[in-house]
Amino acid sequence: MKLVVVGDALLDLDLTGSASRLCPDAPVPVVDVESRRGRPGGAALAAVLAADQGIEVTLISGRGADPAGYEIDRLLPTGVRLVDLPFTGGTPSKTRVRAGGQSVVRLDSGTGVVPDVVPGPAVVRELRSADAVLVADYGRGAASNSRLRHELSRLPPGTPMIWDPHPRGAAPVARADLVVPNEAEAMRFSDMTAQPAGAMALWREWECGAVAVTMGERGAALAPSCELVAAPELDTTTDTCGAGDAFAVAAALALARGETTSDAVADAVLAASRFVACGGAGAWTAGDRPVSENGLDVVERVRERGGRLVAAGGCFDLLHPGHVDLLNQARRLGDALVVCLNSDASVRRLKGAPRPLVGVEDRKCLLEALESVDAVAVFEETTPCELLATIRPDVWVKGGDYEPSRLPEAKVVEQYGGEIVRVPLVGGYSTTRMLRNLLELDVNREELHERAG
Repeated sequence: MKLVVVGDALLDLDLTGSASRLCPDAPVPVVDVESRRGRPGGAALAAVLAADQGIEVTLISGRGADPAGYEIDRLLPTGVRLVDLPFTGGTPSKTRVRAGGQSVVRLDSGTGVVPDVVPGPAVVRELRSADAVLVADYGRGAASNSRLRHELSRLPPGTPMIWDPHPRGAAPVARADLVVPNEAEAMRFSDMTAQPAGAMALWREWECGAVAVTMGERGAALAPSCELVAAPELDTTTDTCGAGDAFAVAAALALARGETTSDAVADAVLAASRFVACGGAGAWTAGDRPVSENGLDVVERVRERGGRLVAAGGCFDLLHPGHVDLLNQARRLGDALVVCLNSDASVRRLKGAPRPLVGVEDRKCLLEALESVDAVAVFEETTPCELLATIRPDVWVKGGDYEPSRLPEAKVVEQYGGEIVRVPLVGGYSTTRMLRNLLELDVNREELHERAG
């Protein structure tokens, strides 16, 4: 089965911490942030939820050539294929600040939209090869694109289409088999507040196949059959973020399997209830996303979108704050950062035994855990020259203690037209110094032990 998701991708960020005091100059809580997690949002979340079920998914969406757009790309699993729509402006991002399990404030940024211009031919090919289509409208122009709406209206009769509308978006096309607004959206679309009367009014207005108004723990109201589909009694959290996407995905897959609209809505109510009971979108982690083996997939994504690729290199044997600061500075110079990491054999040739103290897989794991690092590429040679000739970063970053003319990789970077940037180092941090201090500590301990004996 192949599901095509059309819509607006967002970046959702969760800043989680604790709040135990008020700000001295305003009656607002002070949140001590303890963690930051990014996850795909909007249409991208719907695509991820479908891919988690082993479904082949194509996401047709637009994003800006900015850090938020690249982070969405990085977070998507391999089961989601991206097809870009034209996009102008910054990638929409929603940052939720949470403390004690509750949202304190949400910060929205990025005003980019999909303009009403003709999308590429790949968009039409993907739609015509779909087994089901889900339109996840988040009011950023994808569902308003006139050519895209024309193609959606021409879907074959056997291809079910589910439309998840947005108050700031366009009305669903009449070809939609099922439109799934939530109750708050339905009240904004129609003057009818009671259900299923509101669902019936919207069904008449949109002239679509059916309308299912989702009502949270009360289930869903379905028109034109005037059914009320009850939700199961499950222990739920207060975080319902993503429930609508879970509902829409489940309904789309059920219709694609040949279920009736009534059965599909019942399946979707159950799926959304379970999704919320498991913690909602906030419980989703990127732990199962593929980690780049050589950094080339990240390179390809940056090149395809005309972005600026940055690379930095080193042994990173004992990761310390000086390393972290250097990588943070490097990441700010472009749209993605690839770290070129010496293999164990390479470190041994450079530093001698017993280095490295930390094996390459562990060093790689630590680097990939850093927010600033998009990919890690391991090289076996003594210098990264061969790897740089392959990935050709726009910027090659080194610490300020290196003289560019003495770097063996300088000629490689210059030959393809790259730039070498030296960034200042944080004083007081050095792997060699750390090891020397540890050895001195061991010697002092031995001396104390001998005197005590």
